Parts: sequence; structure tokens; C-alpha cells
Amino acid sequence: MKLHHKLATGLGALAVTALTAMPAWAQEAAEAAAPTPDKGDTAWMMVSTVLVLAMILPGLALFYGGLVRTKNMLSVMTQIGAAAALAMIVWVIWGYTMAFGPDASDGLKPFISSFGKLFLAGINADSTAATFSDGVVIPEYVFVCFQMTFAAITVALVLGSVVERIKFSAVMVFALVWLTIVYFPVAHMVWAAGGLFFEMGALDFAGGTVVHINAGVSALVACIILGKRIGYMKEVMAPHSMTLTFVGTGLLWVGWFGFNAGSALEANGSAGLAMINTFVATAAAGLSWLVVEKLFGHKPSALGFCSGIIAGLVAVTPAAGNSGPFGAIVLGAVASLICYIAVAKIKPMLGYDDSLDAFGIHGVGGIVGAIGTGIVYAPSLGGPGGADFSIGGQLVTQVLAVAATIVWATVGTTIAIFIAKLVTGLRVSPEAEVEGLDIAEHGERAYNL
Repeated sequence: MKLHHKLATGLGALAVTALTAMPAWAQEAAEAAAPTPDKGDTAWMMVSTVLVLAMILPGLALFYGGLVRTKNMLSVMTQIGAAAALAMIVWVIWGYTMAFGPDASDGLKPFISSFGKLFLAGINADSTAATFSDGVVIPEYVFVCFQMTFAAITVALVLGSVVERIKFSAVMVFALVWLTIVYFPVAHMVWAAGGLFFEMGALDFAGGTVVHINAGVSALVACIILGKRIGYMKEVMAPHSMTLTFVGTGLLWVGWFGFNAGSALEANGSAGLAMINTFVATAAAGLSWLVVEKLFGHKPSALGFCSGIIAGLVAVTPAAGNSGPFGAIVLGAVASLICYIAVAKIKPMLGYDDSLDAFGIHGVGGIVGAIGTGIVYAPSLGGPGGADFSIGGQLVTQVLAVAATIVWATVGTTIAIFIAKLVTGLRVSPEAEVEGLDIAEHGERAYNL
């Protein structure tokens, strides 16, 4: 065989080999190009998720539990724990796919996702979820868990307005329906690509609308439908243990760093910004409430300090990564003042029985924070907005998102409460209410002295 024949034969064989290997090369290249979760981001999100869990049990359970009378302490803690546990199970069955599943049809896409990930179908240890940076991902199971804790604490927050007279069975029925028709759609609208508020450009870093306005407005609607406690505004209904409430406040503040800084979805500068804002806005709000109490002729109280701390945490939630530190300080202080007026002045004037001020602090504070975020986002005020940012235009967007959330929560909560009433009767008997729900509903006492 001549040399040029040998060369042709060799080159032909090489070409065949190359063509045969191309699919393998392409697959390897695709695998190399696929983003891999960073271990630091993943670890941070796992820690953040556990911190949010600590906000519920023991944080919120102790905070709310200390505020009620001794005879209802365990009932409040059990309601919070059981409702949160139910939310976790519902989340992995149909909640996650409703909020963050594959796109639904064009008509439903702004309000809800499809059921393509029912029972977490298609998710495994190799699945990833996108963050806010191009090419950066975290394990999808971690994202599922993180968002699951948000659903769990939100439904638990609603219960603060109806404790001491609602049946335990009614709590569970209400939680099931409310999560499905109120929380999951609003979470999709705010945080999922294609969601109504997301596409509007509404700013909500960690849940001002999804968690606090949603829960606060729902709490107001629920307590009005349920009715007042026996003896409300006629008998003293002082907190039975401010010590436990103070401990719960501290746990909530600590856990809120997972709530706010974790919402960056990465261990980066945005998380750092959310962290410092969660410190300073909360500190300003706690001090502001004490000052306002003094200005209104009262002694600065532990309950006031705890209430201010929560008001600041609520207000900074939507602004956590959307504000500079000094904007967050002002936002926290202003929200504390407005929440004080809502709790100490407006509620007694209107006479509704929001037992633990879920609306007065979470609803009102959430509204102030969500609207205020449209201001503090401005770069001229130290926020991270671009040079072309317009406060006026953003405020319109924020107000529209707040108004829509209020309407959605009002209608959905009304439906959920009446379904719970139809199924369970909703409210305990007068005898059980007087005796206390610890004994009447659960057969035990918080304290056997």
C-alpha cells in the first residue's frame, strides 16, 4: 500500500473514531457546564433553615405562650407546633409544587404553578434550585426545606389572634385550607418567576407580603369572625409569664437571621447586608417602642420592648437586602411607632379581640415595611437600587402588591374559617373557655404546683 493510501486509511479511521466518541464528549461537556452547588452556600442555607425552625419551636411557641393566661399556655404551644407540623407535610405533598413547580397554563401562571412536582416528583439528591446569581445553585431539597419553614411559621403566626377560645380541631382544618388557598398562591405570586407580583417588580426580600401581611390580615379576619373572648375588656387578661415571652423574643430575633439573611439563598454580600439590617432595624424598633410608651405617659415595659423587637423584625423583612443600614434604622423606628398606635390606640377604639396583636404587629408592621421598602431601596438613601431607580414608580408597585395581598388574604381566610366552622364548630364551649383550653382540649396543665 502506498504512503498516501495508508495516510488516507489512517485519517478515515481516526475520523470514524472521533465521530463515534462525539456523543460521549458532548455529554461530558454538558456535565462540566452544569452548575454544581457550592458547599459554602449549601451549608449556609441548611443552617438558615434550622434557624427558621427555631423561630417556631421554641421561639414563637414561647413568645405567644407567655402572653396568654396560665390555663391556656399548653394549648397555644400545641396549636403552634401541630399547625407547623401539618404545614410541613402539606408542603411536600402539594404546597411546593403549587408555589414553585413547573409553569402552569398562561392563565394560571401569575397565580399558581402546576402540579408537576406533586409529592416532590422528579426531585432527587442531584436536583438543584437557582439562586439570584447566574450559574449559582443550591440543592433543591435544601430549597424545599427552607421554603417549607416559611409556610410553617406563617400559618402559626395567624393563630395569635384566635387563641384562648378556638378548638384544636378547628385550628387543624383551618390550617389545611388556609395554606392551600392563601399561602401557596401568594408565595408563588411574590417569589416565583412568572408570578404576578414578581413580574410587577415588587420588592419583598424575605416575606413582608408573603408572611407578615398575609398572616396579619388573616389574623384580623379570623378573630372578627370567631368573636371576642369571654370577659374581653371587662377582665384583666395579663400575660402569665413575661419571662417566657422575653425568651421567645430572643429566640425569634436569633432565628430571624436565617429568615432574612437566608433569603439571599447564598453566603454572600447580600446576606451580609440582610444580616446587619436585621440587627439595626430591630434594635431601633425596640428602643423606639420604649420611647413612645414614655411619651404617651406609660412606664417603659418589657412587653413594650418585646413588641418593638418583633415590629422591627417584621418591618425589615421585605427590606432586609433592599435597604442600607441607616434606611433600615429609620424603617424600624417608624414601624414601631405605627404598630404601637395600632395596638394601644386603634384596637381598643375598634374593640376587636386580636388576642396577641398578630394584626397590630405583623399586619401593620408588614404593610409599613413593604411600602417603606419602596423608599429605602433608593441609592440616594443608601439602598442597593440602580441609578435609574424611581421611588414614585416603585411605591406604586409596592402599594398594589400590598393591596392585592390584603384582598387575597381576606377572601381566602373567610373561606377557610367558615369551612373550619362547618366541620368542627370552630369555638370551644363557654364552660371550656372558662376552665381553660389546656384541660378542656388537651387534658393537661402547664404547671402542676
